[in-house]
Amino acid sequence: MKILIILLLKSFLLANSYPYFTKKDFLDIREKSGKIAENRAIDYQKTIKSYKKHSKKKQLLEVNFYLNQLLPQYDDITKKQEDYWSTPKEFLITGYGDCEDYVIIKYFSLLKLGFDKDKLFFTTVYEQYTGGYHMVLSYFQDKNKSPLILDNLSFKILTLNKRKDLKADMFINSSGIYKINKNNQLKKIQNSSLKFDKLLQKIQRKN
Repeated sequence: MKILIILLLKSFLLANSYPYFTKKDFLDIREKSGKIAENRAIDYQKTIKSYKKHSKKKQLLEVNFYLNQLLPQYDDITKKQEDYWSTPKEFLITGYGDCEDYVIIKYFSLLKLGFDKDKLFFTTVYEQYTGGYHMVLSYFQDKNKSPLILDNLSFKILTLNKRKDLKADMFINSSGIYKINKNNQLKKIQNSSLKFDKLLQKIQRKN
């Protein structure tokens, strides 16, 4: 039963237009977080809606460029804890986030624009120049071809095989956790991601 509930929850969340703000939401944001936060949420809703008439290629570029303008900040500063996954609404209200938060809001923004959830993956990578781990959003536009990478550290969208600075580790979405081989094929190593499922549950509670 628990598995069924999670599957239904995932289906609902990924099929709707989240994140969406009502007039009451905007008023609540202004009361609790101020006018700047409210304006940021209003601008997001209008901007993403304006992209709907554009091609998928242009939408990818626009979403990446637009959301990369939000300010970066580590979780231990903004949330007083490490590796906190903010919902898109939390990110827009605070105006700050780290790499996971950019990935999450880009993922849901692309779903709003009609992208296939089965082609989008939260992707953990090893950043070879800095020697640290990082997260980006991968879009598998074509089967068995290197995915396009949306990265908060770059306004360019390049395929993974052209990002010589990144070494992919895990690919995560609603269907599980995967590894990639040299032929750009994904192999499932786990049926679900606890952090991904917790994120969806948090969104459902706060939606």
